[in-house]
Amino acid sequence: MPDTIYDVVIIGSGPAGYTAAIRAGQFGLKTALIEKDAKLGGTCLHVGCIPTKSLLFNAEIYDHIKEAEEFGIEGLGTPKLNWSKVQERKQAIIDKHAKGLQFLMKKNKVTVIPGFGRLTGPAKGGIHSVEVEADGKKQNVQAKNVLLSTGSVARMLPGLQADDRILTNIEILSLKEIPKSLVVIGSGAVGVEFASIYKSFGTDCTIIEMLPRLVPVEDEEVSKELLRNYKKRGINCHVNAKTDKFEKTKTGVKVTFTVDGKQESIEAEKCLVAIGRAPRTEGVGIEKTNIKLERGFVPVNEWMQTTEPGVYAIGDIVLGLQQLAHAGAMEGMVAVAHIAGKPTKPVRKDRVPGATYCHPEIGSVGLTEAQAKEAGHEVKIGKFPFTANSRASIVNQHEGFVKVVADAKHGEILGVHIIGPQATELVAEAVAMLELEATADFMMTVIHAHPTLAEAMLDAVSAVYGMAINA
Repeated sequence: MPDTIYDVVIIGSGPAGYTAAIRAGQFGLKTALIEKDAKLGGTCLHVGCIPTKSLLFNAEIYDHIKEAEEFGIEGLGTPKLNWSKVQERKQAIIDKHAKGLQFLMKKNKVTVIPGFGRLTGPAKGGIHSVEVEADGKKQNVQAKNVLLSTGSVARMLPGLQADDRILTNIEILSLKEIPKSLVVIGSGAVGVEFASIYKSFGTDCTIIEMLPRLVPVEDEEVSKELLRNYKKRGINCHVNAKTDKFEKTKTGVKVTFTVDGKQESIEAEKCLVAIGRAPRTEGVGIEKTNIKLERGFVPVNEWMQTTEPGVYAIGDIVLGLQQLAHAGAMEGMVAVAHIAGKPTKPVRKDRVPGATYCHPEIGSVGLTEAQAKEAGHEVKIGKFPFTANSRASIVNQHEGFVKVVADAKHGEILGVHIIGPQATELVAEAVAMLELEATADFMMTVIHAHPTLAEAMLDAVSAVYGMAINA
């Protein structure tokens, strides 16, 4: 191996890294993937997207069973949750897909190198040397190009450390039993998803958010709708709230916070800190290169190139792009295509969909109404409620709406914001609409099957011109 010179060496096997490796193999590039953990997949597969969505699906099924009589299904009695079975199913899904990644590496002739990879400095004679440390031993791997894909870690509030009461996404996914009460600090995707999960399982949940609204990156109307729904579900929500103090109690944690100028406190068995993720860029040799970090993130150009020739960065460490698995995956494909000299196009931030799997779900892409106005657009809004959609009535999920933000002059669709059933699936059509620079009047002519939730999109684009059929 020391004499092998790879076309591409990728450090980190999360969605950005493994996608880049597979695409590099498909292009016929000699590729190596370095991973410090025992299994491929990174945070997303092992302690992020996949296990969280597994629990969310369990919660959805559990909620349906509790409503069984409404669907004419009787005789089930009071449902009982077998938490160990829930956790076993979650782990089986993780294990299945981890094995799948091993297979895909072999299929695409990607060499997997176990160990912690770090840069050793600029290329010499066009060849980079990457140091790999495993079990106390070090080796150097040579490559023409290096992709940094080292991911991110959960941010923690100053003075706090994760333990059996103060939790991050890692600890909360492996709880031995369901807590009676949970305080969630932060209302981004991670915070609202776990509040949704544990509320369905009977936990008394409270969310504390320092900004003025829940899911603050979403359109303001989506935030209002989620708050309304969470209050209806019995999830306590405090916005404009600043956490002041955390104290361990005999049975859990006491959180003191200030909201509307008044100090309050709440006690709970567990406290989840969900205040975002920090790039994992320490210890990977970046300081030995020309790369200058900004707040820990790596600046790149449109092809994911850093300021160090031959070194690319993808995924959660990239400055200015969303820390989302699907964004990282596409960044990996862009970088590898650029290395291989294949046609590609840059990732646009306003074309990356957001997907939050709480109940109700949230899916969004493009500009919010406020962002469109700030950018100088005169906008027209089309909005259609799921209460008027027949499939939503059939599946008994009437909450939420589809909102379309369109340019008033030309009708170009600038953004789509969905809260409601299957929003994370429905948003895919919206991404295609924006990529194709579709107009609302054109989308009005696109036939949608009936009865489907997707028809809500047709009614929403029609509503831009006040011509929705079902409202």
